Amino acid sequence: MKKQAVFAGLFVIVLLSRLCHLNILWIEEGYPSAAAIQMLHGSVPYRDFWFDKPPLFPAFYLLWGGLTGLPLRIAGALFVMACATMIYKFARDWWGEREGLIAAALLVSSFVFWIPSAVMTLAPDLLMVLPHLAAVYFAWRKKPFLSGILCGVAVCINSKGLFVLAACLLWNPIAALSLLAGFAIPNAIALALFREPYIDQVWRWGYVYSANTFVGIPRREGVMRTLNWMGFHAAMVAGVAWYAWKCRAEGFTRSFLWLLLSLVGVAAGLRFFPRYYFQLVPVMALLGARGISQMKYPALVLLLLLVPVARFGPRYVTLADDLVRGRAHNWTDLAMNQDSRAASDIVNKAAKSSDTLLVWGYRPDVFAYTRLTAGTHFLDSQPLTGVLADRHLTSSEPLFPELSLRNRVILQQTKPTFIVDGLGPYNPQLAITQFPELQSWLSGYAEIGRTAHSVVYRLK
Repeated sequence: MKKQAVFAGLFVIVLLSRLCHLNILWIEEGYPSAAAIQMLHGSVPYRDFWFDKPPLFPAFYLLWGGLTGLPLRIAGALFVMACATMIYKFARDWWGEREGLIAAALLVSSFVFWIPSAVMTLAPDLLMVLPHLAAVYFAWRKKPFLSGILCGVAVCINSKGLFVLAACLLWNPIAALSLLAGFAIPNAIALALFREPYIDQVWRWGYVYSANTFVGIPRREGVMRTLNWMGFHAAMVAGVAWYAWKCRAEGFTRSFLWLLLSLVGVAAGLRFFPRYYFQLVPVMALLGARGISQMKYPALVLLLLLVPVARFGPRYVTLADDLVRGRAHNWTDLAMNQDSRAASDIVNKAAKSSDTLLVWGYRPDVFAYTRLTAGTHFLDSQPLTGVLADRHLTSSEPLFPELSLRNRVILQQTKPTFIVDGLGPYNPQLAITQFPELQSWLSGYAEIGRTAHSVVYRLK
């Protein structure tokens, strides 16, 4: 009964937190929603449209048809609870029921009371948590082939799944061949299905992305953001510290190396986005639960969970109040999303179901709100401008000048019905009107509306 009561309480917390974001679509979930919509129209990622994330990411969004609102939020709640169930099983089998319940509570707290755009978004870093946990669990259970398959699944969600593979090798160095054989299966399937475009868009593009950070002083930024994360996860950190001090006989070396590999995964790319820290949650919640369970007064440490609740809980109350009163959310973090919805309304009023769309800028939520087919090979303008989305609101310096020029030539061979320029109003130098080779092509379009940060064009 205790387990059922704890999990019921955790599910209520997770579900209510997701429902507070019912009318919000974060940009990182707009991207796979846009891809899923194209797939429902019969398009194949990489071949028919540019997509720079691994294939299981958009495929997951097919489960609810790329819909926004209630289906997306319920899916998010169920996914977090699946992760909680997995870490409960891992900790229970390793130590006991008490550790399992604490681990589940720590994980749920990490995915509810922290940076909203990170915890709410079913993006690769969050989606990888479940195969991450399952892969290490089966490695620990001495089932290397199954562990390897799950590592392969992790990589087909997020390239940082390679760090999961390295962690699993720690538990089964003798069975490395079996582990690697399992790992090869999902990746071989992905390569067979998508071939060279998959390599180009996910791995080669991703490599250049990782090698070119916009962060000025990465070491300082990494230290500051990591300390910030540790402060809001102080209960978990205290538990891990206690585990390191008191429980060294329980696989400490492997666990410490797993933690170190996860930290390297966070630092990869030198950006330290909040969602990158989800790489740490499986090992930290697991070891933290064991450490807390061995303390004389564990409840005192668990009180530290009130710190993130006090910081991030009030936002949920505000959002819930807005929903109950039927008013728009007044939150600066949502300004771009609200503008995308306004631009989508302009398109929807003029569009037929057979019309097509080009979104200029990184505004894939416009596809999610209009559900139109992409009229070009591109869901956003990064491959067309050569400027990455993590800097294109303020910088106009392309990292891929030759590739972007070739793509703009390809663009001229298409005629999408609508164009939404959601980048030009933020960065006029990257407006679609500023590229000389597109001037003649763009003359076939007429402006039909504007929002605060978007311009909408329609084919004449």
